[in-house]
Amino acid sequence: MKKTIAGMLIGIAVLGTSCKKYLDINNNPNNATSATPELILPQALTYTASVVNSYNSYGSQTGMYAANAGGYGGFGESITYNYTTSNTGLWGITYDNLEDYQAILNQTAGQDIYDYYNAAARVMKAYEFQLLVDAFNDVPYESALQGANNLSPAYSSGKDIYKDLANQLDTAIALFNAGANVPGVTPLGNSDVVFGGNATKWKQFANTLKLRLIIRGGDKVDFTNKTFSSDGFLTTDALVNPGFTRDNGKQNPEWNTWAYGYTGSAANKAWMPSEFIFGFYDGHTLDDSYRGRAIYYLFPVSAGQDKVTGINRLGVESNSLTSSPTGSFWYSGTDRDGKSNGNQVGILKGPNAGQPLMLAAESYFLQAEGSLKGIITGASDATLFDKGILASFNYTYQLPDKSLSVPADTLAAWVSKYKQDNIGSFLVNYSLATSDAKKLQAIITQKFIALNFVNSQEAWNEYRRTHYPAVSPGSGFTTFASSVSESTRPDKLPTRILYPVSESTYNGANVPTGITPFTSLIFWAQ
Repeated sequence: MKKTIAGMLIGIAVLGTSCKKYLDINNNPNNATSATPELILPQALTYTASVVNSYNSYGSQTGMYAANAGGYGGFGESITYNYTTSNTGLWGITYDNLEDYQAILNQTAGQDIYDYYNAAARVMKAYEFQLLVDAFNDVPYESALQGANNLSPAYSSGKDIYKDLANQLDTAIALFNAGANVPGVTPLGNSDVVFGGNATKWKQFANTLKLRLIIRGGDKVDFTNKTFSSDGFLTTDALVNPGFTRDNGKQNPEWNTWAYGYTGSAANKAWMPSEFIFGFYDGHTLDDSYRGRAIYYLFPVSAGQDKVTGINRLGVESNSLTSSPTGSFWYSGTDRDGKSNGNQVGILKGPNAGQPLMLAAESYFLQAEGSLKGIITGASDATLFDKGILASFNYTYQLPDKSLSVPADTLAAWVSKYKQDNIGSFLVNYSLATSDAKKLQAIITQKFIALNFVNSQEAWNEYRRTHYPAVSPGSGFTTFASSVSESTRPDKLPTRILYPVSESTYNGANVPTGITPFTSLIFWAQ
């Protein structure tokens, strides 16, 4: 008898989070009702790591990166895409986390000595509201986060939210700059578990988020200001790490969800890599053995080796595949008992690894598109494209302590080999892209590869915006959609998830109606 699982993809994603919210000033009556910004910020950032892990699971389980594993059944909505309102946990955890950042904003308003905290909270508020808009479209924004003062907040349009988020990021950068001139300003210091108190990196993060808003919003949003500060864009990975370690409630959330619990018990085994993403490593679409063998446990590592069978197409339940191995297919390490702190490369590096908010690779690919479209000036789109690929190799071979497992010149040589192995593909060799459409396809495809099971929701967003990555002729794939999809779209994919049932129950006068997972689009989608 096959094993069965309960709930759909988003239920799995939310239930699989780690990093218990030790300081939750919003919901737990046994905790303090107020705390200083110095105490709230590290806890809020740490909880964001779990939020992002849930969005990553959601994005991966559309069929782009993950498929249901053999030996399991009962996936229901996860494989039909006919989503209901009963399993949309992303909504609750995101708004819960946003309340923490709003608490910082409320406490620091008008207090110059807390300029850095106010600025960091604004950046993170913009980061998380974009997550919400990209998943749900119109959401409560201007009248949200007021607690008991407004229990039925009105909805704002996704377009208007995008426009204001860009303005908030400008304000955040201005506050970081102002704080540098405030006598006795409170430094972020150890409260900053992302950039270690580095205000310049926060400003670069803000610029990069604004660039993402402008690119994704396109001509559908009338942005107030499309310029960026002179601080530039992210060139390093933005990772949350408050001191993750192999202990109860203290592990990296993605490791805790997909590899091992702190006792060494196997984590979620009901999912495995999709055949579609695997084709970008094993030669069906592209040949990328260096990243493939670092990411996947059963990837063939030598010429002539048989291709692995540890992959599936979403929706195929009656198959001979075994369930995902202990530690999952996404953990390539040899130490597979889950009882060490980990020192591996790939995606699931260890319980002590940082959780990515944004990779440097994504930043470079955003810049490449921005350069292509004339949104930013400076480095060429070709140069930025190549930097994005190198940054992806860098993250893949980065250890939990942020050091590289191989010398930097070795990585550069592997990138050159990657280009040579795909000598005729414009998806790897940018000079072969002879039109802006092909250049955009190359940029989004390489971003799709770089975000594999890291920030999967961003790749899913980009597919819905651009319809890349496309199925390559001769790859053997006709689609990455579920084989049992109930979608009425030509691509057989969903367009969005639905508002949670709690909104119709408690905020019924405001929640949009008539929303379906097959015809209702996020405002920037096609």
